[in-house]
Amino acid sequence: MAPSLVATYSVDPKKTNFINQSYQTTHIFRSKLPDIPINNTIPLHTYSFQKLPQVSNRPCLITSDGKEYTYADVHRASRSLAMGLFNLGIRKGDIIMILLPNSPEFVFSFWAASMLGAASTLANPSYTSLEITKQLKATKAKIVITHAMHVHKLKQEQEEGNTFIVITVDKPPEKCMSFSTVSRNEGKLPEVDINPDDMVTLPFSSGTTGLSKGVVLTHRSLITNVAQQVEGENPNLHLKEEDVVLCVLPLFHIYALHCVMLCSMRVGCRVLLMEKFEMRAMLELVEKQRVSVVMAVPPLVVALSKNPAVEEYDLSSIRMVMSGGASLANDIEEAFHSRQKDDVAGEVPVAFVVKSSNDPITEDAVKDFIANQVVFYKRLHRVIFIDAIPKSSIGKILRKELKAKLASYH
Repeated sequence: MAPSLVATYSVDPKKTNFINQSYQTTHIFRSKLPDIPINNTIPLHTYSFQKLPQVSNRPCLITSDGKEYTYADVHRASRSLAMGLFNLGIRKGDIIMILLPNSPEFVFSFWAASMLGAASTLANPSYTSLEITKQLKATKAKIVITHAMHVHKLKQEQEEGNTFIVITVDKPPEKCMSFSTVSRNEGKLPEVDINPDDMVTLPFSSGTTGLSKGVVLTHRSLITNVAQQVEGENPNLHLKEEDVVLCVLPLFHIYALHCVMLCSMRVGCRVLLMEKFEMRAMLELVEKQRVSVVMAVPPLVVALSKNPAVEEYDLSSIRMVMSGGASLANDIEEAFHSRQKDDVAGEVPVAFVVKSSNDPITEDAVKDFIANQVVFYKRLHRVIFIDAIPKSSIGKILRKELKAKLASYH
């Protein structure tokens, strides 16, 4: 449905002139936009892979070293892992812990749990043994999927007699299982009757104002939230199928899980995964992979606004930066905008070209020709073919007329 504001209030007869019993009145203020179709009666994984026939061969995940997984690859790997987890005894209502940085294995694990009607609890790999132990006890997770380097943080809980299986995505230490071995399962997954109000994930708050708290998120709630962001005539995020979305924020945090992974996969975007933030590495990836959407937090916007390294890279592919998680100060927003070139105001290179008669030359051909001869920030962003270059009586190019012509194209 379209966004609505519901106001409900009560009237106390003791404080009014009414004699009859108290009553409630509800006013619904509806948006002028059309209703958003929200299919929130199906499981989250079904909703997220609903467009699989259309996007199966499109890249879904890209790692920082350039490895790509198509949507079909992600679906297949998730189902294989789900079968492996089922063979280890995971059933509907069980919980697995994902103790991983951003990685394809994180994504596969999340979807595998959902496909079984189980839920995933998400934990920060940088947490101490005490913090992880608290979350394990609170959730009663039956499986922990992590890196071998973090296994020692689980020993306290194991020594206290709590039994859970540990799966590592790299070489498994003693008494641990290998992610690749568990995932090497084929066969038909058993059908699971999943209620839309069943829990699908149990992320924990960061604990900045007290102890971390688990937040129950259902299939229905996440589908509804994703639909509100990317469906309908006027979506909040305005993601496009051709977008490359940077995922440098941690997936164990709800911002990245929801806005980056879930929203992007529903639309059919490519998600570029970075395990951790490093400024130059990020800038190189944005330039190389032609990132178009950056989901950020204020410290990252500060870096993009003030770090001198930004000037060394071609970030012209970025069309949208979204800042969330905390408020963004006005001066930082202004500093960020001041660094962005404005093609209407003439701050990026644009060429006006007069073609010879019947010349088949194209805009891309002109761009490629210039790109091979100049540094990246001098490369053409647009080529406009015109009949003649406007000049004064003494042969001076009338730039104001060219600027006006450029503005008319926007």
